[in-house]
Parts: sequence; C-alpha cells; structure tokens
Amino acid sequence: MTPFWKQRLDSLRIQDLNEIFRTSKPVIGMVHCIPLPGAPGYTGYGMQTIIDHALRDAEALAEGGCDGLIVENMWDIPFRAGPHIPPESIAAHAVVAQRVREAVPLPLGINLVHNGGVALLGIALATGASFIRVCMFTGAGVWDAGSWDEGCAADLMRRRKELHAEHIKLFADVDKKHSVRFPGIDLATHIEWTTFFGADALIISGRMTGDAPDLDKVRQARALAGPTPILLGSGTTEHNIGAFMEVADGVIVGSSIKEDGEIANPVDMTRVRNFVRAARGG
Repeated sequence: MTPFWKQRLDSLRIQDLNEIFRTSKPVIGMVHCIPLPGAPGYTGYGMQTIIDHALRDAEALAEGGCDGLIVENMWDIPFRAGPHIPPESIAAHAVVAQRVREAVPLPLGINLVHNGGVALLGIALATGASFIRVCMFTGAGVWDAGSWDEGCAADLMRRRKELHAEHIKLFADVDKKHSVRFPGIDLATHIEWTTFFGADALIISGRMTGDAPDLDKVRQARALAGPTPILLGSGTTEHNIGAFMEVADGVIVGSSIKEDGEIANPVDMTRVRNFVRAARGG
C-alpha cells in the first residue's frame, strides 16, 4: 500500500494536461517581453510600452486559437542565471504577467530565464499563474552566457510548500536549449531525476531558440517519461508540428508564429491560426 505521505505528493501532480488547458494536447503561445528595466536593450521607454507589446501579442495568440500562454523575459539578453537575475527584472516581469492575465482568459505560465527558480515561483504566485517553466529543475550545466548553474528542485519544492503554492504546476526542461549539461547527464538520466522530484510535465527542445529537437529524441523522451506529459519547447512550425504531435502531448511555440518567422517581430495571427490548425491535424 502506498504510504499516506507519498499519496499526498503524488496527488499534487497532474495526470493529464487537460487539467490545466481543457485539452490533452495544448498549443501554448509565447509572450516574449521586450527588454525589461536593467537589460542592455532597455532604453527607458517605461512599463506601459512593455505592457502594450505584451498585450498585443497575447491577444493575437488567443485569437489565433492557442490554449495557453507563457510570459517570458526573452529579450533580457545576455541572460543572467538563477539567483543572479536582478530584482528590477523580476518586478517588471510580474507587472506584465498580471496585465496579460487580466486581459486574456487563458491559462497562464511564467518563464524567467535562465532558471528563475524561487523568483519564478514568486511571479507566478503574485500573478495567479497556473504553471511555471523551470529551465534547470535537476542536474547541472553551463548556460550560453557562461554561467554555471545547478538544479533548483530542492529549494523550489520547499518554497512552493511554504508559500501554499502547490497549485502552481511545474513544467521542467530536460536537456534545455541554450545550455550544455554536465558530462554524464544523458537524456535518460535527466528525465529520471526530473520526474522523480515531482515535475508535472517535461519539455524537450533543440539546441537554441528556433531549433527543433530531433524527432527520435522526442520519441526517446516519450518512452522514458512514463505517464508524465511531454511538451515540445522549440523549433516547431506549421510544417513539422504534425509529425511531432503524433509523439508529444503538447507544444510551446514562439519563433515560427512571429511576422516573417523572425523571433523579434510581433506575433502574426495568421501564422498562429495556421500553426494551431496543423497541430490539431487540420
């Protein structure tokens, strides 16, 4: 018989993405914030300009048929990692996410790159988000800007309990883009560690933003993950999403649904509609 404490922990994990998105195979659109205060690209244009850009993209994603959104500090480049993310970025991110949640009635997720951890949880709790994307939940590695980083599972799970925030679900990357794993942490090991520590869903991505993972890698991840849902985290287009969705349980999409397919451009609603149609086999 499963011990009572294990039953409680198991009960916190979603069994199906339908519990959040009202569909078992969601399309989740990215709301990429323009540079937030403190980022090299920020020139003092103020929060309202940032909010206006985010709302425009969020509304286009919703009207195009997405099932959920993630608000991310995409243009705070070069990225800082973990505890080095500055407070002005965290505060601004929360303000933008709150406005998006108020304006668009879709399940909301938060991603604070790289690997925002407890700060990421704080944004989600303050804004009423349903889930967070955790870039390095377990394991260790080096990010593109040179920061060495390690999994945040121990601190994140304890803080989630302390804050009475166990309703916020954890979507965790394995073999995350923009990073290189510590030698010896292969895909199977990373998936085993990440599911063992309580992730609700796993995210599989390519090498960098806009790069698709190899389809065989997705198949391998699907076989290794057991009942844990698998989401695609980069590089999907209306032309390849059909094959990927035969294996995966959902997709997070950003680059290919922008105007001209360029990630820095605004969201193109026509591209969103075409992508959603293809993802659903239309």
